[in-house]
Amino acid sequence: MATDPAELINRAQAWLAEDPDPETRDELAGLLDARNTDELAARFAGTLQFGTAGLRGELGAGPMRMNRSVVIRAAAGLAAYLKAKGEGSGLVVIGYDARHKSADFARDTAAVMVGAGLRAALLPRPLPTPVLAFAIRHLGAVAGVEVTASHNPPRDNGYKVYLGDGSQIVPPADGEIAAEIAAVASLADVPRPESGWETLDDAVLTAYLARTDAVLTPGSPRELNVVYTPMHGVGRDTLLAAFARAGFPAPAVVEAQAEPDPEFPTVAFPNPEEPGAMDLAFATARSLDAGGADGAGGGVDIVIANDPDADRCAVAVPDPGTPEGWRMLRGDEVGALLAAHLTGKGARGTFATTIVSSQLMSRIAGGAALPYEETLTGFKWLARVDGLRYAYEEALGYCVDPEGVRDKDGITAALLVAELAAELKQAGRTLGDLLDDLAVQCGLHATDQLSVRVEDLSLIAAAMRRLRAQPPSALAGLVVERADDLNEGSAELPPTDGLRYYLAGSPEAGVESARVVVRPSGTEPKLKCYLEVVVPVGSAEALPAARKKAAQALADLTADVSAAAGI
Repeated sequence: MATDPAELINRAQAWLAEDPDPETRDELAGLLDARNTDELAARFAGTLQFGTAGLRGELGAGPMRMNRSVVIRAAAGLAAYLKAKGEGSGLVVIGYDARHKSADFARDTAAVMVGAGLRAALLPRPLPTPVLAFAIRHLGAVAGVEVTASHNPPRDNGYKVYLGDGSQIVPPADGEIAAEIAAVASLADVPRPESGWETLDDAVLTAYLARTDAVLTPGSPRELNVVYTPMHGVGRDTLLAAFARAGFPAPAVVEAQAEPDPEFPTVAFPNPEEPGAMDLAFATARSLDAGGADGAGGGVDIVIANDPDADRCAVAVPDPGTPEGWRMLRGDEVGALLAAHLTGKGARGTFATTIVSSQLMSRIAGGAALPYEETLTGFKWLARVDGLRYAYEEALGYCVDPEGVRDKDGITAALLVAELAAELKQAGRTLGDLLDDLAVQCGLHATDQLSVRVEDLSLIAAAMRRLRAQPPSALAGLVVERADDLNEGSAELPPTDGLRYYLAGSPEAGVESARVVVRPSGTEPKLKCYLEVVVPVGSAEALPAARKKAAQALADLTADVSAAAGI
């Protein structure tokens, strides 16, 4: 790390001399001309770290930003890793979204692979991440790269790496690739021919779409009125094609968010979970309801959203008790609904979720006599569960066809949600009715999240240190029965920076049990606290009182966890 101004300027000038991108060259030259050492220090304080999420960061010049120089080094490191593993003549498939610089980063990756002696194939245009994950196994590739920052802000981009099994990298592969990246001394050492890679046609997309049919039951109901938003991302055409193939009525697309736009002009963050992100979708649904939506059944039944790279799926249901008239289902609720749907269809195999997701699916799987596993957060871990049949994580990610896509897939998840909603509609019921059934059968599993976004990452580290130094003995009046420091690892889980608390129940509060997990986000500058309370429910009539108890317990947990962490 350079602290001396002269050394800092020397490093910046050396970077500038080999930067292949005119835009970032001009940006860096301007900082040098202005002698803006504060900004230069931020750009040259280190390097973006390559880990199990690959790379993700703000676009700009310098080694701490996402740019062509950083991507070329990453691609060279991946190529060197593949050659060291004996895959030096294999195929690398490369996909990309519609963010700023994504196409450039994809072409640079293809050039580096060809220059290293591998074969490279680009997807034909910006397409959903699950299409890339599918293409790796479909084409027999040794690796895949998706250029995307998923649901991050517009100024970000990222670089996600998959190996030949179609799943994202995990240790030790991430460390070995990072070491190869660090060994790249100069971009002049990285051959980058101007041609030699293949641009795929639509055959791979057609094969993916054919696979989406497999998630549905032949002859199941298809009458459903859906409002859909791709949130300025790349999901629209693929989702509409999948719905048409399946025989669903065409969803009504939110017009202002229909086209890919790297500026994401209608949302503060292009993430369906963020406040306000779904407002236009709800407004579209209200408008269609007011005008009398076409199709059997009258009004809009559900709202579906993909994040910008369409690997996640959000679902909302009508709720006259809210100002918008619609309620976003939590990822845990959709995860449980799909689990119940699949077990009802006789699915066999292991059901899996992560340590921060609701424990409700363990009861659903147990009731169906199916194996159940929990992993660390991220589909890089879930995809590796032996005998996997279904997996989800609370951050709106669902894998409903692991033989086709060993990653979360917002397109097939949307299809399966639509099938379930259509079946319930035919029976005069709703997704909310099924959630009520699950609460009565398994107990009300109410979840919430305390998520704190920071500018200074040291605040997250300080909060984790505080919790470790002063572990709480009780939260929300519930005794901490067991505290796990996930940094220590276990027979079931590799080490990770996180803390998990299991809380005893309280007959006075009407709470059967509770759980809290605290961890830094792996993709955003956030500290995340995942809260769950379980309240017994004897009958449907008891549900309103149970929800009131759960809401109070969650509010108390939020306050106490915030105080304990100093956030």
